Amino acid sequence: MTESPSIVFVVDDDISVRESLEQLLHHEGLGVETFALAQEFLNRPLVTVPSCLVLDLSLPGLSGLDLQKRIAVERQEMPIIFITGHGDIPTTVRAMKAGAVEFLSKPFNDEDLLNAIRNALIKSKALLERSAEIRTFKARYSCLSAREREVMALVVAGLPNKLVGSELGISEITVKAHRGSMMRKMKAESLAELVSIANRFRLIRPTGSVSAAPK
Repeated sequence: MTESPSIVFVVDDDISVRESLEQLLHHEGLGVETFALAQEFLNRPLVTVPSCLVLDLSLPGLSGLDLQKRIAVERQEMPIIFITGHGDIPTTVRAMKAGAVEFLSKPFNDEDLLNAIRNALIKSKALLERSAEIRTFKARYSCLSAREREVMALVVAGLPNKLVGSELGISEITVKAHRGSMMRKMKAESLAELVSIANRFRLIRPTGSVSAAPK
C-alpha cells in the first residue's frame, strides 16, 4: 500500500470487528493497533508515521464524533474512516464536513475499506511531510534578525536594493550584506526560490511587512 511504515488504528467496541480487521490489515502487510474505547486510543502516544483511524461511530463513553473533534486538534495528520452499523444521512454529513475521508456502513466490502485506507495513508504521509517542511522553515526563519526580516519582506515585494535601503534608512551596501546573510540562512538559491518560500508559508502580509512568525 505504501513504502513508508504505517499504522492503522481501529477503535470499535465490538471485539469481533476488531479481530477481523486486525487479521485483514495484517494480511495486507500493515501495522495495526486496536482499541475498544475512544479514551484508550487517546491514551496512546502520538505517532510520527503515516497513519489513519478506522472509527466506529457509536462507542460507549466518548462517541466517534466526539473523538473526531479531539483528533481534529491533536492529531491533524491522521485521517478518519468511519464505520457504522446504523448510520444516517445527517450524521454522515456531519462526519464528512468535519473531515472524515470515508463513511462505510456495516457490513462493508473489504476492498472498499482497503481502498479508503490506502487513500488515507497517502494523505497522512503528505500531511506529515508538509508539517516537517513547516518545522524546517520555522527553524530557518527564527535565525533571521529583525533587520533581515525587514529586508526579506521588501525584497520579496520586488524592491531593488537601493529602494530597500531608502525604505529602511540604511545604505545599499548594508542592504546587500543583510540580503546575503538572509539568503544563506533561508537556504534560498535565488530570489525566485525566496519568493516561493514566502508565498507558500504566507510570510508576507498584504502590507508588505514580515509577520512575526510563520503559521
